[in-house]
Amino acid sequence: MENIWVYIEHKEGKPKRISYELLSKARELGEIINGEIKAILIGKNVESVIKEISPYVDKIYLFKNDKLSFYNCEVYLELLLGLIKKEMPYLILAGATSQGRDLFSGFAATIGAGIVVDCVKIEYDKNTLVFTKPYYGGKVFGEIIIKKDPKIVLVRPRSFAVNLSRKDKEAEVAELPVEVKWDEISVEPLGFEKVEEGEVDLTEADVVVCGGMGLKAAENFKMLEELARLLKGTVGATRAAVDAGWRPPTDQIGKSGKIVSPNLYVGIGVSGAIHHIMGMDTSKVVVAINKDPMAPIFQHADYGIIGDLFEIVPALIEELKKYKGDFS
Repeated sequence: MENIWVYIEHKEGKPKRISYELLSKARELGEIINGEIKAILIGKNVESVIKEISPYVDKIYLFKNDKLSFYNCEVYLELLLGLIKKEMPYLILAGATSQGRDLFSGFAATIGAGIVVDCVKIEYDKNTLVFTKPYYGGKVFGEIIIKKDPKIVLVRPRSFAVNLSRKDKEAEVAELPVEVKWDEISVEPLGFEKVEEGEVDLTEADVVVCGGMGLKAAENFKMLEELARLLKGTVGATRAAVDAGWRPPTDQIGKSGKIVSPNLYVGIGVSGAIHHIMGMDTSKVVVAINKDPMAPIFQHADYGIIGDLFEIVPALIEELKKYKGDFS
């Protein structure tokens, strides 16, 4: 029986949305190949996470220790390498998040495994798993197969629907020893400073309203915040807007920022540089607002509005208030 492992990312005692997406896809694949679904969970206070994911997997590999309060690539990598020596999974699914990229790129390099990053589609064709990912800012999609196990696949958030049904019995929890040579670990996280973020995590948002240099000043992002609130979304920014100090680095979308894949992306005053497009090219519907009809963003948009954003955005806000009511 082929084992499918799912790496569970969690925050404040709850699995992140990407974890539910991966569990849904793992269950779908497990039914096709008659495979068992096993979760990898690492942390300190993770009882609520165990309770949440237990109905959807066959087994949970648990690494629990007081020293695992914070993510540490060196430590996590050592734990995973120890586990891989005992079991050789067929497929490992993780999110193409900052943590997933950091951890599993090192893991793949260490054991010489094949890895696909930013996967947006998985199909089982002629007894072979085929993985699809975008290239060149979404202009083309490539199909990839990994010839040897384990196949490591990092999935772009919001690529798969969450479609889970509870099993009759809860998962077996296998708590494994945390055998780490702590005195040999070169880096030790002492803590994290929580930055102010929107109500919705940018990488998990259904709606993203993104601003670029066309907004001219930091204070003009208040329009975007109001629009995002009415659409129940969150605000992002281009690298240029972040470099200008108009938005914090946590809002940056693009190759060097966050990768988003919302149902609706609204680019306002965004030119559409390739490094930005690479961060949002799998958005389901793209709306662009720009006064320059030749802006590259229009080549990637489903709907384009050519005009002055300082006239268009307030008008959109007023219409949304009429349609939905003011949320403030």
